Amino acid sequence: MENTTFKAFWVTETEGKFQHQIVERKIADLPSGEVLIKVAYSSLNYKDALSTIGNKGVTRRYPHTPGIDAAGTVVESQHSDFQPGDAVLVTSYDLGMNTDGGFAEYIRVPASWVVSLPLGLTLRTSMIYGTAGFTAALSVFKLQHSGLTPEQGEVLVTGATGGVGCIAVALLAKLGYHVVASTGKASSHEFLRHLGATDIIGREEAGKEKALLKARWAGVLDNVGGDILVNALKSTKFGGHISCCGLVASHQLNMDIFPFILRGINLLGIASADCPMSTRLQIWSLLAQQWSIPSLENIAIECDLTTLPEYIDAILQGRLQGRVLVKIGAN
Repeated sequence: MENTTFKAFWVTETEGKFQHQIVERKIADLPSGEVLIKVAYSSLNYKDALSTIGNKGVTRRYPHTPGIDAAGTVVESQHSDFQPGDAVLVTSYDLGMNTDGGFAEYIRVPASWVVSLPLGLTLRTSMIYGTAGFTAALSVFKLQHSGLTPEQGEVLVTGATGGVGCIAVALLAKLGYHVVASTGKASSHEFLRHLGATDIIGREEAGKEKALLKARWAGVLDNVGGDILVNALKSTKFGGHISCCGLVASHQLNMDIFPFILRGINLLGIASADCPMSTRLQIWSLLAQQWSIPSLENIAIECDLTTLPEYIDAILQGRLQGRVLVKIGAN
């Protein structure tokens, strides 16, 4: 098996310049791990795109195969929890960062990273969710457990057309919340309303720079950071809850502490990469059952390794809407 060859999306670095191509690799070249998985699907996340262009904050060493998501079938296992033929998924941890990732026909990972495919999901649907969907669901989970209920009022979702944002809109709407979607894409309003957004505001409205803003939001699910998050904090009602999981706008939070000490605002950090396995299993079970999104297929665009680069360019330029499902092999 170690001499078996497979296709992989391969990023190389030469004198500070990064290039990608599809290459043939051997299973013997994969990192050590207890579980060898034949990948059927992956998905494209912003972090994957950053890895492809050489962002050393994501991937330190090249050559490298990105892909922080993978779903497929166990081929070999040295752990009793997994047997050949089992359908499984892997998201987060170090997959696709500094461990060869899901943009390949095989991955080999520690058993502690592997989740058995929950009843109610297919390999395909699990990767339409992927890390983005998991992060959206984890954000909603933490908002709910902090006390946010539909009766309290409007919930703002920033970056609403992105991978996390669109699933967050659909999920919050399914759970009965009054969802206000923030986006800079005027062409996406119909898409967001179809997902369940009751109202839509432009990115410029969410990001106005004012010293004080009228309290409006009962809760916020923020995906972009920067001034958008600052102004969301300033306009959240007393005792409101805000989850923060992204930094595409900025990693800086330039503000005073008045929303926290005068309105009692709660800022909830979302760290999906190293989420404890007990919580991880709970979130995936919810996505497979009670929180299953009927319109999930409408969110997805499918590609393969040969067409993946055009979608990497699109996500880096902020032109993507929804989720990109990457078909690797037969499901």
